[in-house]
Amino acid sequence: VGGSADLTPSNLTRSGQAAPYSAQNPIGRYIHYGIREHAMAAAMNGMALHGGILPYGGTFLIFSDYMRPALRLSALTKVHVIYVFTHDSVFLGEDGPTHQPIAHLASLRAMPNLTVIRPSDPAETVLAWEVAIECRGPVALSLTRQGLEPLDTKGLGVTENLRRGAYILLDCEDPELIAFATGSEVFETLTAGMSLNTEGARVRVVAVPSWELFFKQDQAYQNKIMARTVTNRIAVEAGSRFGWERFVGLDGEIVGMKGFGASAPWGELQQRFGFSAKAIGDRMRRSLDRK
Repeated sequence: VGGSADLTPSNLTRSGQAAPYSAQNPIGRYIHYGIREHAMAAAMNGMALHGGILPYGGTFLIFSDYMRPALRLSALTKVHVIYVFTHDSVFLGEDGPTHQPIAHLASLRAMPNLTVIRPSDPAETVLAWEVAIECRGPVALSLTRQGLEPLDTKGLGVTENLRRGAYILLDCEDPELIAFATGSEVFETLTAGMSLNTEGARVRVVAVPSWELFFKQDQAYQNKIMARTVTNRIAVEAGSRFGWERFVGLDGEIVGMKGFGASAPWGELQQRFGFSAKAIGDRMRRSLDRK
């Protein structure tokens, strides 16, 4: 049972078969919460604690601020609820800095007991929904606004590794640089890595859809992904750079936001803030040149 905080056309949380809940239709499974993010999260907690219902609710990632106390209670009580946070980066575009989340992914990852998943393409989003249903605690899905190119994961020998939180998307023998990326930045990072490999560099690209799922894996798997003997490291995410030191170390490169965003079409923002494949590739080259 779920709904949206007055953003149904933007969150796309209503399927064609979900009739709205109302006094006249109490068996409806879709709830129009209105502009009430905090009340929506509180109601989700109540439904989950009642039992027999798996609640979900949608809003923009920026508005997770408005529901923080109820979201914290979701994590504190470990109830199974699903938060569908869309428009998850500066790439939401023309609404500008007031609507562009910067510190929000980092703050959600800092919340104990909350699993944050940021998938990188349509197929992975479907898998993220499956994982969210299977989890036994609160889950936050972080979804982009703009359309994304489907990743040829099967062609790269990758299928359902989102379940492990992080996985090698592009590999090579004896890598000299590892690039980590999430969400909409995975495609651009993969494109940059493939381009450098054709130039003779040895780049490994790792998709990191969920820190929480990854750090639950056994140590052998974590060691395989992290390959700590490789000192050249870069992380790419269109949000706060805070926390990515866990992956790249103190000497690694982090392509992220240092300040607030700007009002412009998302493609222009991608170029301005250095998240294009070309800009990421240039950062990789500089990293390799310095070592």
